[in-house]
Amino acid sequence: MNTLDSMLERNKEFAAQQSAAGTLMPSLPQATPNLKATIIGCVDMRVDPVHILGLKPGEALVIRNIGGRITPAVLEELGLLGRIGEVIRQSPAAGGEFHLIVLQHTDCGITRLTGDPARLAHFFQIQEGDLQAKAVTDPRAAVAGDVALLRTIPALPAKWLISGLVYDVATGLVEIVVPAAPIRTT
Repeated sequence: MNTLDSMLERNKEFAAQQSAAGTLMPSLPQATPNLKATIIGCVDMRVDPVHILGLKPGEALVIRNIGGRITPAVLEELGLLGRIGEVIRQSPAAGGEFHLIVLQHTDCGITRLTGDPARLAHFFQIQEGDLQAKAVTDPRAAVAGDVALLRTIPALPAKWLISGLVYDVATGLVEIVVPAAPIRTT
C-alpha cells in the first residue's frame, strides 16, 4: 500500500467515526459560532497547530506558510477571510473573544535560507537591505515583529486579541512571547 492509499484508508476511518458521532462539520454559516481563533503558523510537519494546541474541528482557521511569517500573501488571505465573513453576515466569535495567533517555532527551516537573501526578500516582498528587521534566525524576535506588524493593519478589528507564540520542537512546549492583548486599545 502506498502513502496515498494509506491516507485514504485513514480518511475512511475518520469519516466513519465522524458520521457515527454526528460531528461532521455543518455548513460555514452554522460553524462560525465555534470559531475562536485564526492561527498563522509554519508548514513544518512537526508544528501542526491542530495537534500541538489540541484544536477541535471548527475552533480555528489555520494559515500556514514557510516560517509562519506575516507576508503580503498572508495579509491578502486575512482580507479574503474577512470578506467571506461579511458575505455570510457572520463574524468570528460573535458572542465572545476572538484570537489572532502568530505561531512560530525553534529549528525552523527558514533559518537555512539566510544565505539566499534574494529568495527571502522575494518571499517577504521587501528589499534585501530590509531583511535584518525580519529576524529570520530568531523566532522570538520574529514573532514579536510579526505581531507588531499585524497591530498596524487598520482592517483588523481592534477588539480582537492578538498573541505571539513560539513552539519548541525539542520540548513540545509553547512559549508565550507576546501575551494576548487587544490588537489596538483605541
